Amino acid sequence: MSTPLDPEELADRLAEVYVAIGPVYRTVARIVERSEPIMGMSTGVRNVLDQLRRGGDLTVPQLASAQDLSRQFVQRMVDDASAAGFVERRRNPSHRRSFLVHLTADGEAAIAAVAAREHTLMGQVGGELTGAEVDTTLRVLHHMQRALVAIDDRAAPPR
Repeated sequence: MSTPLDPEELADRLAEVYVAIGPVYRTVARIVERSEPIMGMSTGVRNVLDQLRRGGDLTVPQLASAQDLSRQFVQRMVDDASAAGFVERRRNPSHRRSFLVHLTADGEAAIAAVAAREHTLMGQVGGELTGAEVDTTLRVLHHMQRALVAIDDRAAPPR
């Protein structure tokens, strides 16, 4: 078993991870955007549909919070998804003014097709990666996210 890195080395290594994430994210976004005519949706709409597919009906604030995006941007993506027939508004029994965003049958079919295409693309990554390596990568990324959100929350001005 390896020993945990000291804070200085950990900072250097996590900085490497952070630098590596950017190009991967931008490449995936470029592939999705280039495929927009095929998929019929932008990256933002795709992310909203995927969240709804994974988590069920959610409010715009919940969608925005989960993606760490502004409510205004997410509202525009929900409006675009609604105009395409991918989502619909539903009454929210927990909140009078904040409706639930619900994935329609067309939305379910659209995000299923996109997910299947992405699944095929991810299967081409190769590299003889093991399940343990992927598990470790996810653990590191989730830990970084939780820690950085906590740091950001502490640094945010009082509301």
